[in-house]
Amino acid sequence: MPTPPLSVQLYTVREALDADLDGTIDRLAAIGFTRVEPYNFTADPNALARALERNGLSAPSGHAPLLDGDRDAIFEAARRVGIGTVIEPMVDPVRWTTEEAVKQTAEALNEVSVRAAEYGLRVGYHNHWWELEAVFGERTGLEVLHENLDPAVVLEVDTYWAAVGGQDPAKLLRKLGERVRFIHLKDGAVDRDNKSQVAVGSGRMDIPAVLAAAGSVEVGVVELDDSSGDLFEALEQSLRYLGGEAR
Repeated sequence: MPTPPLSVQLYTVREALDADLDGTIDRLAAIGFTRVEPYNFTADPNALARALERNGLSAPSGHAPLLDGDRDAIFEAARRVGIGTVIEPMVDPVRWTTEEAVKQTAEALNEVSVRAAEYGLRVGYHNHWWELEAVFGERTGLEVLHENLDPAVVLEVDTYWAAVGGQDPAKLLRKLGERVRFIHLKDGAVDRDNKSQVAVGSGRMDIPAVLAAAGSVEVGVVELDDSSGDLFEALEQSLRYLGGEAR
């Protein structure tokens, strides 16, 4: 099963991070992860950077509210943590109800990308299900966004939410092509109930098909938005399934 370099979205263990940042990063490293995808990294970038550096971890990508937040603060924090691609995690569903609104979102991301480049950074967008449920003619909202993005802006396709949105994730990846540089790898019942999410490889997602279609992907990011089981155990099982060095 062809697998890109693997990372873990820190949102998965957000409660543990809030309680003990250093111990949580140490535990992820002990499981076998060598990369992470931070969120809310502007809160204390120095502490996060020290924890990553101590464990020899890198952060190729990170999530931040690019369209509504303090962009300079975000980009400065990203450079401190070592994040190369800053990804907008979501745009409200109401902004996906018309094609014109989607084009406006693309224009806004294009503008942010210009500013990011001044910091030596790249910008991306991460989807949920509503961008795929929105359909304009024969194109989903995410495809309309893709068509109107500057070449410098990349996509991080959440393959699970794409399936929840009614799309075949592998086919979608092939449609979007080389703009897709990151994917979220998650598994579960393929519904909107976060508690139904499980370790990658133990749910309904066709993970091998997703990976086979992910030829342009630089990093595959393991994530659970939530689960009825133990999140650390699910991450370890996911890493083992995907061929990582889970210990």
